[in-house]
Amino acid sequence: LTTLDLSSNLWTTRVELSEGLAIALSTNSTLTSLNLWNNQIRTAGSRWLAEALAFNSTLTTLNLSSNQVGGPGALRLATLLKTNSTLTALNLNSNHLFGATGSRYLAEALKTNSTLITLDLGGNNIRDQGVEWLAEALAVNSTLATLNLWNNKVGSEGAERLAGALTTNSALTALNLLNNNVGPEGTGRLAEALAINSTLATLDLRSNRVGAAGAGYLAEALATNSTLTTLILEGNIVGDEGAGQLAEALATNSTLTELTLWNNQVAKQKMERLGAHLDRNKHNLEKKSALLFLMLLPLLSHDVEDQPPSSKRQRRT
Repeated sequence: LTTLDLSSNLWTTRVELSEGLAIALSTNSTLTSLNLWNNQIRTAGSRWLAEALAFNSTLTTLNLSSNQVGGPGALRLATLLKTNSTLTALNLNSNHLFGATGSRYLAEALKTNSTLITLDLGGNNIRDQGVEWLAEALAVNSTLATLNLWNNKVGSEGAERLAGALTTNSALTALNLLNNNVGPEGTGRLAEALAINSTLATLDLRSNRVGAAGAGYLAEALATNSTLTTLILEGNIVGDEGAGQLAEALATNSTLTELTLWNNQVAKQKMERLGAHLDRNKHNLEKKSALLFLMLLPLLSHDVEDQPPSSKRQRRT
């Protein structure tokens, strides 16, 4: 057994069952993925899990979303992350009692953790203060690739903190800020970071009051940025003015292939112009990929020819 899904089984509110699961985890050597979504695990359950995972050496994915983990539970999990060397994906979204304090505990853990790749903290009321602590961790963390901070009441100040981290961070490839309050000013700070950052590939700013001004800041960044491939701007009142500025940037930008502008009051003509630029980038990317494959093909063939006869026979069978 490598995957176990126990989502929406409220039996975990019984302490003895949570403890029993934890004991099993502490000795199990095959399970790699555990889904405990919506189980009201709360602080007591998270304590048992954290203690068990201190001994477990196989679990890589843990989903604890919608479990009312709270600040004390976050502290337990953060303590685990400081020493755990196998967990790569942790989902803690929608634990509404989490707050800024919980994010502070996790941020401290991220400063030393070197295995976690994906962290989902959406819907936890982290606000700007919590984001400030996370940004400090991102400035030194070298492994976290995906960070989800949707619906956390993050404003322009929090966006500025994240932007500061992005100027030095070289690991994060995807940042989700859906449904926050970043605004034009915060978008401008993120855009300044994009002009420097060389790793972020996906930025989700849906429903953040970006506006035409914020779109203009992003357009300036796209004129020099060469790593961002996906930009999501749904529901931001970008309008024709903002879309026009983005189109001008895409006339020279060669890496952005996905730009989402639904519900932004943009005329069809503007959308078609943007689409043409994106299609060009996609086509050029496909050509580069095909060329790279052709260049590597002789090396791959040479590698097969150099294998011992017994290895070749094994591959054919």
